[in-house]
This record gives sequence, C-alpha cells and structure tokens, in this order.
Amino acid sequence: MSLAIFDLDNTLIRGDSDHAFGEYLADQGLVDSEVFRAQNNRFYQQYLDGTLNIFEYSEFALQIVAGKTAQELAHLQRDFFSQKIESMFLPKAKALIERHRNEGDDLLIITATNRFVTQPIATWLGITQLLATEPEVVEEKYTGKITGVPCFQDGKVKRLYDWLEEYSGDLTGSYFYSDSFNDLPLLSIVENPIAVDPDDRLKQHALAHGWKITSLR
Repeated sequence: MSLAIFDLDNTLIRGDSDHAFGEYLADQGLVDSEVFRAQNNRFYQQYLDGTLNIFEYSEFALQIVAGKTAQELAHLQRDFFSQKIESMFLPKAKALIERHRNEGDDLLIITATNRFVTQPIATWLGITQLLATEPEVVEEKYTGKITGVPCFQDGKVKRLYDWLEEYSGDLTGSYFYSDSFNDLPLLSIVENPIAVDPDDRLKQHALAHGWKITSLR
C-alpha cells in the first residue's frame, strides 16, 4: 500500500478554488467588488510568481468568515460550490483517484487553500484525508486568521511529516501530483513526483530531472 498525494487547485480541479472564492464574493456583492477583485488578482499573481505571503493572503481570504460560526456560513459554502466549483470537475482526475483507490493506495489531498474552501471539495472528490491551511476558530467562531503551519511550499512538507507520524506511515512508493513549482519541496521527497498540466517552471524542472509529466485536462 502506497500513499497517493494530490495537490488540489489546477491539479484535481480545473481552476484555483481560492481565487474562485474571491471571485464569488465579488460577484455576489458580499465585498467591495472592484477593490476586492483587484486585491484577489494581485495575490493570485504573487502565488504564480512564488512571492506570496501566505499569512497576509489568508487574512484577506478569510475576512468574510470572521466572527461567524460554521453553521452560519454553511449556505455560503454550498452556494459557492454550486456557482464556481462544480464546473471545475475533471473526469480524468476522478479516474486517477479511482485508479489509486482500486490499487489500495491511501489517498491524501494537500493544499495551500484554507479548509473552509477545500473541505467540501475533498468530500466531493471522495477523499477523506485533507491537509489544508487551517482557519482559526475560537469559541466556535472563525477569527479570520489561520492557525498552525500554513500548508504552503515548505509548510506542506512539515505538515505531511506530522501527518505521517500521526498515522504511522511513510513515503515508500509514494506519489505526489501537482501543477505548481510552489510544490517543489514536496515533489522532491516522494518516490514518484508527477507534474500535472505544470506551470512553466515546474515543467522545466520536471524535464531536467526526468519526472513524469501528464495532463488531466
């Protein structure tokens, strides 16, 4: 039994759920659309460039949930999912997940996007184990901040090792599927790194190191 690890955004789904959540909030008029959309696009470009401050971005992304409970926000999650996420479905991604499941592999999604956005998506994809950036909750209300190690760049490696220790697992025979050069730290420690519809920098690195390149589009 091996561990099959999947990035989420632009890997298992056709798009970035974090950025899409910002677009959803702007579309619905839940924020100052013009200002928020400009900031959302700026942060997304920083992510693409590899210069994103994950703490700064997370507070921006989570401002809408601050002071509210999970129950108060459940309708927002459902509507966002139906408005933005369902159209990002990739049949080849679902087939890949099922292939690993049928082979008896353990399945894990690991994503920089916060759990508020990604938990419903992981459930939709049928994967129960999820490592994501964790929103802080105090007295059952979101604070608008994050807690613990952000699940981003080197933080994904730290979070994965902590998870492996808890579940008494290892990386023997492991796979990691990702589209982003931001995931090079984690891609570099698994036995089977696989670049999925990769950005230019990841594609160049994968070619230079003989990593498999595939497409789920």
